[in-house]
Amino acid sequence: MNQEVLALVEKGEMLPLMEEFYTIQGEGFHKGTAAYFVRIGGCDVGCHWCDVKESWNAKLHPPTEISKIVENAKKYSDTIVVTGGEPLTWDMTALTSQLKAVGLQVHIETSGAYKLTGVWDWICLSPKKMKLPTQEVYDKADELKMIIYNRDDFRFAEEQAAKVNKNCILYLQPEWSKRDKVVPEIVDYVMANPKWKVSLQTHKYLNIP
Repeated sequence: MNQEVLALVEKGEMLPLMEEFYTIQGEGFHKGTAAYFVRIGGCDVGCHWCDVKESWNAKLHPPTEISKIVENAKKYSDTIVVTGGEPLTWDMTALTSQLKAVGLQVHIETSGAYKLTGVWDWICLSPKKMKLPTQEVYDKADELKMIIYNRDDFRFAEEQAAKVNKNCILYLQPEWSKRDKVVPEIVDYVMANPKWKVSLQTHKYLNIP
């Protein structure tokens, strides 16, 4: 990457774009709705069960002008979901400004581990034990999505729920490879603790991206 391109990436005027696609949101509050996903490369949070590990190395994904991302996005949907990787690795200010300027709703899926940049209509926070969210993301999250891989994750989920704002919607979601084991545990937990809701990766049941 030459110095000129590197400078544009650091300013968020170009971003390492892994993929972009139009599909149905499969998880959380907006499940079942059509959305255009923009997956940004780069993540050092390192979840061992991550199902998009190919997103971790930003150098594998071409720096792309955000004007091109916006041009593609506005063709498909009025809801854009920025995901990763960890999108907050990069400055999201320019991308969200341009998406909002053409009248789009802009959502983010983030671990919250880095400074919150950009203007968002919906923030889905999914904290990870290896690198905890910043206080600003806790304060502004619209939904908290906790991935349940083992029983200790229920403890971690409660710790995280105590840190978010009072209007944040709380979800427990089974890690896909462990779903047969943890779904019954999640069901029992939500019935005993009804402040939580169950989230499923419905796109995987629908066999869509």
